[in-house]
Amino acid sequence: MADAVEEPQLHNGKASSESETDQHPTSEPLSDDNPKLTDSIPEMKPEEGQSEVTDREIQSEVNDAKAEEVKPVAKPELRHVDLSPEEKQIGSTEGDQGTSKAVMKKEDEGNRTFTMRELLSELKSDEGDGTPRSTVSPYSRESASQAAENNPAMDLINRIQVNDEEGRSRQRVLAFAARKYASAIERNPDDHDALYNWALILQESADNVSADSVSPSKDDLLEEACNKYDEATRLCPTLYDAYYNWAIAISDRAKMRGRTKEAEELWEQATNNYEKAVQLNWNSSQALNNWGLALQELSQIVPAREKEKVVRTAISKFRAAIRLQFDFHRAIYNLGTVLYGLAEDTLRTGGSGNGKDIPPGELYSQSAIYIAAAHSLKPSYSVYSSALRLVRSMLPLPHLKVGYLTAPPVGNSLAPHSDWKRTEFELNHERLLQVLKPEAREMGRNLSGKSEAMNTNVEKKTVKVNITEIVSVTTCADLTLPPGAGLCIDTVHGPVYLVADSWESLDGWLDAIRLVYTIYARGKSDVLAGIVTA
Repeated sequence: MADAVEEPQLHNGKASSESETDQHPTSEPLSDDNPKLTDSIPEMKPEEGQSEVTDREIQSEVNDAKAEEVKPVAKPELRHVDLSPEEKQIGSTEGDQGTSKAVMKKEDEGNRTFTMRELLSELKSDEGDGTPRSTVSPYSRESASQAAENNPAMDLINRIQVNDEEGRSRQRVLAFAARKYASAIERNPDDHDALYNWALILQESADNVSADSVSPSKDDLLEEACNKYDEATRLCPTLYDAYYNWAIAISDRAKMRGRTKEAEELWEQATNNYEKAVQLNWNSSQALNNWGLALQELSQIVPAREKEKVVRTAISKFRAAIRLQFDFHRAIYNLGTVLYGLAEDTLRTGGSGNGKDIPPGELYSQSAIYIAAAHSLKPSYSVYSSALRLVRSMLPLPHLKVGYLTAPPVGNSLAPHSDWKRTEFELNHERLLQVLKPEAREMGRNLSGKSEAMNTNVEKKTVKVNITEIVSVTTCADLTLPPGAGLCIDTVHGPVYLVADSWESLDGWLDAIRLVYTIYARGKSDVLAGIVTA
């Protein structure tokens, strides 16, 4: 029958796993208890429990904007959150393994890589006795200090003033590391690893500077970090880490400038660097998610005629991130927020008028599906819970999704196209079920007893897919299917083929079924059941 197009698949009982830190490249788990809320926005935006950078890792940037009133529905005011310290920055090859860590290469150890936490710990030990412990280091503290003289970047670091003792201790370690990299670059200006590591030190130092500091300012340090990333990538164009962290630094600079022309230019630079990072590491769900967030920020600034295109590109990045990692709840939540914002815009402007626009009500319903899924995967996140309370009424309760699909007669996927029927389907936490309208059922209902027997018989002939029996869910393309967007649900009993009305409609069905299965595989079906049946 139809050949399934290759896509990431859900395997029964083996959905792709996510670590307890939710693929945050930090050595420390995210704080689920204290999510940081920012301003409310129509497009709820990102992720939970996330503040500023500490152990430089992956960052999902988010934005703020004020929600507007919605006429046809009770308008929820959605909030979004920033990423935690652990989400800020990433490292090199470990980024593909779900536990990627920001890494710094240490000249003293050849090609060995260190997490930022490990490096700071080692440097702190070096500082404790006044001399580096590593006996193989060719650089003394004295030579490093000489190399740092008259260096603008070192001047910025040396002028940093930190109020608390912990911050001062941390900054001393960072300054010590900066001197070492200044010395390394003095000896070898083409050392891209040293340039990259120095950029990380500058970016980390920016977190030690208060928002109102002017000498140096956060922006001064981030700008100098960007310069180092630029130099490093010119020397090594395949340095994925540098492009990723460079995009983070640019995004931080853009957020300081509000919705100005300068901010627009910076967000465009950030999206370009995320694009390069994804080109170098195509299976980084975090990079795709952050790319979507940068586009979401950019959409708030660009001219109105360009906004929809930018928003739809952001949607595609979030969706790509989810399809790489089915339980990536942050990307799931972000997709819900951007769809919510698109619903608001469509409601306000009436859409593009091309006849292909999805109605605002359907967009709100789609938004609610993703938010409900994010909450089901992480019910402890207060931001998800708050958002769900606001959008739950937009779901087609007691179901998660209701819509139309074209299906063959039960048990005969090779039936002629004329025998395939477009009928309504309902999806909840337990199953996908075809709904036959009374007029579509066989006649002979004049006797109540006979009618009941016939109804029972008809129910058995409807397409029904239990979530617990799913093996994989993919798109498919085959001439034996009727025209349209093909969907293959492989089950323990064999494949079930359906056809969506459009490719955009297919995206919604694919995501919804996969998310329900992922929630089941994570043992959270009871949470989803509480949402749709309460």
